[in-house]
Amino acid sequence: MYIYQIMSNNFGYIDIILLGMIAGFIILRLRNILGRKTGHEPKIYPNFAEKKFNVPNNNVKPLKENYEVLEGKEKKDFLKGAEIAYETILTSFAIGDNKKLKSLLTPDMATNFEQAIKTRNKENIKSEFTFIGVKQSSVEKYERIKNELFASVKFVSEVISVKKDKDGKIIEGNPDKVKQVIDYWKFSKNILKKGPNWYLSEIVSK
Repeated sequence: MYIYQIMSNNFGYIDIILLGMIAGFIILRLRNILGRKTGHEPKIYPNFAEKKFNVPNNNVKPLKENYEVLEGKEKKDFLKGAEIAYETILTSFAIGDNKKLKSLLTPDMATNFEQAIKTRNKENIKSEFTFIGVKQSSVEKYERIKNELFASVKFVSEVISVKKDKDGKIIEGNPDKVKQVIDYWKFSKNILKKGPNWYLSEIVSK
């Protein structure tokens, strides 16, 4: 029994030694294949893609904007802005907000709107207006005259509009009826002035 225990212990030591030799052999092989770290290897950041930066070329001139036509993305962006301006102008006029109107109108149009609001207030006419939305908008005509750009837009919208006298009596419109309105507005822009803003310059009667 004693001899068996001694042999078992010896075999255990031999196993440990063999495993150590095998491990050392594997480490030496890996070192020969992969090489040693010198401390100057590039850092690798997981989950980040390599970014390539282009050096700006200051000699490249910016593309010149084509003012002769209105199409593609420029036309789409213009109509989107025109619809917002259309709604803002109508609602601002209804509540008599001259300050907001001046930021969207040419000087002549701003004067006309301001005079209309003064007349309405003088006659004690109250305007109740609800803008439902624009159903359709399209550029009917676009032209350039010297440094001025002009774009005529057709708007098809739905609104609820009511006018009441000083006693609250309805003199125009129906508060329970949605009305379809078709308007033709002309917007203008001076290409020499900074900023992308267009201004309402004319309301066309058809």
